[in-house]
Amino acid sequence: MEYGDEMEVSNMGTLRNDNILTLSDGRQLGYAEYGDPEGHPVFMFHGNPGSRLSFGLIPGSPFLPGIHIVAPDRPGYGLTDFRKNALIHWPDDVAELADHLGIEKFALFAPSGGGPFALACAWKIPDRISTVGIFGSVGPNEPEATKGVIRSVRLLWKISNPLFPIIKLQMRIMAYMAKKDPEKMSLKLRDMELSEWDKKIFDRPEIRNIFKVDFPEAYRQNGIGSAYDVTIPARWPIPLEEISMKVHVWHAEPDVLVGNMSKYIAGKLPNSQLYELPDTGHLWILVHMNEVLETLVPDQS
Repeated sequence: MEYGDEMEVSNMGTLRNDNILTLSDGRQLGYAEYGDPEGHPVFMFHGNPGSRLSFGLIPGSPFLPGIHIVAPDRPGYGLTDFRKNALIHWPDDVAELADHLGIEKFALFAPSGGGPFALACAWKIPDRISTVGIFGSVGPNEPEATKGVIRSVRLLWKISNPLFPIIKLQMRIMAYMAKKDPEKMSLKLRDMELSEWDKKIFDRPEIRNIFKVDFPEAYRQNGIGSAYDVTIPARWPIPLEEISMKVHVWHAEPDVLVGNMSKYIAGKLPNSQLYELPDTGHLWILVHMNEVLETLVPDQS
């Protein structure tokens, strides 16, 4: 997909998927908008890898009517410039984007690698958020949290900071693969990293298409955003005990990519609602997005 292209989305209208905001410090932030421009605003942060295109590619009808989805590229992905310590500074970028769009308050949801970025917002800009939810979120690299995570992922977290140049090189290789043959790369990740339950979800043609289209955009900047995300668990900077607002937490089990991290996070938060999803997996969200939004924005119908 070339810059500026508009994709056809089966479940909702694409308002525009190539928006760029120049932030106050000169960096660029890319974002997409979907759904009803007059609807209830919901900011959604993609996982790792992912991009602003991720949510618009979900098949079927996962979004409720009367909702305005704002999906920014996180730093180092898609059209958003990378910056050091991106996680801590992300809430400022989000607030600036909301101001630009004339949005005072919004609901917030993020799966997987986007989870820490949603938690950072709940910590630093709670006055701008009406409700917040995370699914299968990455969390601190603690033994209690990482139980059930496959060895290859645990190893990445362990070596990510002392051997960061190696992580960057690995992500550059993945970026090359994603741009050259995204379908082949997604199939390789399927075989290496997904549980049997997740493989059944992935093997649906409409789900495979999400990764085929999204991966090249996710790795547009040669994987620097993905490499940074890998360092977050070992250098977890968010004091979960200081997040005062209620956080809705969805935890799939077994989830071989993040293990018990979501459940661990819920236990550390002063005010959380945990939804346990037995006998599912990390891709649960791709077929149950409507259930999440019904919880976060219950008055929309």
